[in-house]
Amino acid sequence: MFTGIVEEIGKIKDFSKKANGARITVECKNILEGTKIGDSIAINGCCQTVTDLTNTTFSADVSDETLRVTTFKEIHTGDEVNLERALTPNSRMGGHIVQGHIDCVGKFLGYERLTDFYNLTFTVPETETKYIVKKGSIAINGISLTVADINGSVIKVAVIPHTWQNTTLKDLKSGYNVNIETDILGRYIEKFLSVNNNNRIDENFLRENGFV
Repeated sequence: MFTGIVEEIGKIKDFSKKANGARITVECKNILEGTKIGDSIAINGCCQTVTDLTNTTFSADVSDETLRVTTFKEIHTGDEVNLERALTPNSRMGGHIVQGHIDCVGKFLGYERLTDFYNLTFTVPETETKYIVKKGSIAINGISLTVADINGSVIKVAVIPHTWQNTTLKDLKSGYNVNIETDILGRYIEKFLSVNNNNRIDENFLRENGFV
C-alpha cells in the first residue's frame, strides 16, 4: 500500500520487452535506502516487486497484464518516473490510500497556471467516472491529488508548487497518457451495495446497519 506522496523522480535505465511481459530497470538514489529484493515500489503509480538491486538501480519484472492496462507499454529508456516505496507501520499517511493497482489510462489535456498554482485537466474512460467525485482523491501517475472539478469524463486537479516541482507532472504534454487509480473506497461501497438487498442508502439502510 502507498500514499501517493512521491519520494523521488527516477530515470528508466533499461526497458526490455520479452516473450511474456518485460523487465524494467530504474536509476535512482533515495528510494534505494533500506530497500531489499522482494519489496514493493510504485513506478508512476504501478506497484512493482523489486527483483534485483545495485548501488544505483533496482529492477522489476513487468507482467503482460501490467503492460496491457498501464502506460508501461509506452516507456522508453531515459524517461523520468515517479517513485514511492510501500508504506511501513510508522509511515505518515500524507496522501490517501493508494494500492498501486492501475484502474485505467487517462489522457492529459493541458494546464493553466494561477500564480504559483496549477490546474491540470485530464480525460478518463467513462466507465471510471462513477468512482471520481469532486473534492475526492485520485492518483495520477502515482501522485495523490484532489479532484477540483469533474464534468462528464473530464476532470480537473489542483496542484501546489511543491508537487509541481517534485514530480513528473511538469513534464506532461497535451495528449500524453497517464496511469489512473481511483479511490478504492468507492469500489468497496459499490460492492457492498451490490450484495445488499437494499441498493439505496436511505434512513432504513442506515438504521439497519447501525448508523441511526
